[in-house]
Amino acid sequence: MLQLMKRFGSFRGSKKRKEQCKSSERRQSDPRGLFASGLSSSPSTPTQVTKQPTFPLESYKHEPERLETRIHCSSPPDTGQRFSLPPSQSAAKPPIMTPAPCATSKPAAAAAAPAPSQLPAASEGMLEKLELEDEALEESESDIYVRFMRSHKCYDIVPTSSKLVVFDTTLQVKKAFFALVANGVRAAPLWESKKQSFVGMLTITDFINILHRYYKSPMVQIYELEEHKIETWRELYLQETFKPLVNISPDASLFDAVYSLIKNKIHRLPVIDPVSGNALYILTHKRILKFLQLFMSEMPKPAFMKENLDELGIGTYHNIAFIHPDTPIIKALNIFVERRISALPVVDESGKVVDIYSKFDVINLAAEKTYNNLDITVTQALQHRSQYFEGVVKCSMLETLETIVDRIVKAEVHRLVVVNEADSIVGIISLSDILQALVLTPAGAKQKENESE
Repeated sequence: MLQLMKRFGSFRGSKKRKEQCKSSERRQSDPRGLFASGLSSSPSTPTQVTKQPTFPLESYKHEPERLETRIHCSSPPDTGQRFSLPPSQSAAKPPIMTPAPCATSKPAAAAAAPAPSQLPAASEGMLEKLELEDEALEESESDIYVRFMRSHKCYDIVPTSSKLVVFDTTLQVKKAFFALVANGVRAAPLWESKKQSFVGMLTITDFINILHRYYKSPMVQIYELEEHKIETWRELYLQETFKPLVNISPDASLFDAVYSLIKNKIHRLPVIDPVSGNALYILTHKRILKFLQLFMSEMPKPAFMKENLDELGIGTYHNIAFIHPDTPIIKALNIFVERRISALPVVDESGKVVDIYSKFDVINLAAEKTYNNLDITVTQALQHRSQYFEGVVKCSMLETLETIVDRIVKAEVHRLVVVNEADSIVGIISLSDILQALVLTPAGAKQKENESE
């Protein structure tokens, strides 16, 4: 059974709808469209402070206050994840003046002025606060993306209208892959009627694994692909290694989503409503990074964004797998499976990078029904995209992380090939490498994970 689900409207609660109504006029005129859903204007009166979103990024553009004041005014609620000064610093507090530190109007500032008898104490407190600003500034900027991700939910980047293809596990594998091609999607959640729940995902990786395991020659038909059902393939492939489907709630933070993607070494994370059990969307590294990049200009820029790849050491630079233009497709598939990688740079005789063959290109074998002959070369297999392929997206070790982020988001690719002056391959930097550097490394998540292991 093939179910084609198209989700319209919103699943937010009444509170979310009220907040949306307040910002609907701004959102409709915003060229960024759906991505602007997490942004609303800052409050105009002190009584509105408690109702503002947890991370009002517009304050960075429109309020002439000091950075430290903006950071503290816009910090998310105290959930144990909020940025705060170390105990030794937080002990020095300025005198309590008014409960509206975010107000920017002059009348409010005048009303907050202390009595003459309080001036010496207030001045001393402000001096102590100014001394802490320089110390806290670098730390607050370094984890600004961490706090941004923790203050936004997965539902914030789910489109208002999107297509989601769901496969029943009794569907034939061949028909399932044809359906992926026909609907222009790369993965689909798997529904098991007996359990009345989602049990896994069918991706292009499964297609590659089937071809890798059962392909013999152009003269031998791949029976397992033609006849097997999805449930049969899962039983044979997974055997005793069945694991629960990794998914996430729409109310979980984007930080949790990034952590789950990278920790579990997956590229797609289904968003499933814990109440109804419905699948709402499939989150990817690309979608999350694009959402973050849209708001980067409105946030303080961490110092590491100005450092280059050589200084940061982001990416993979040892034992890089690659292929040649005349490499047979079956050999490329074997490398995908054995090395557990998602793309192979194509290098010519002189060592120059001339193309790239990714897992996504493999699905074209199903589209053209040419998967019974995997002895053709990579060059022959890539002819289908020659009309619109703009070339390999590259970068150098001397380019800054800021430049890398802008390029990979604009190009809408999953990785950049790092090359030298001769255009020879040096390394690969992927979306997961970038999200690790922007979000998890500043949060210390990787260090905690290593300690737990």
